[in-house]
Amino acid sequence: QLQLVESGGGLVQAGDSLALSCTASGRPFPGYAMGWFRQPPGKEREFVAAITTGERIMYADSAEGRFNISRDNDKNAVYLQMNSLKPEDTAIYYCAAKIEGWQLVGTLAEYDYWGQGTQVTVSS
Repeated sequence: QLQLVESGGGLVQAGDSLALSCTASGRPFPGYAMGWFRQPPGKEREFVAAITTGERIMYADSAEGRFNISRDNDKNAVYLQMNSLKPEDTAIYYCAAKIEGWQLVGTLAEYDYWGQGTQVTVSS
């Protein structure tokens, strides 16, 4: 079983930056594709960004150009650097892991393990 723990959320103002981290434990991390998802208040969980074991990357349109996903296999961690934050970025942010690490996908159902989430609130 792979355990995922997110950190780095908080309250920021529009235009600010925030860096989220997700640390994995329990199984060898490098073999997993990793994704970031978010769930805005009253809405369904949605895709933000994903990175494969070979570091192919994909972003949602809402994240393209503002967010940056990266991974550090030595630290068993995946990161999401968020810049130029907007109030509509307010959400609970979740990291997720996919067993087929070479696949680059943005579909919730494709991911096998999930963290508990970290709250990001962007004030206007």
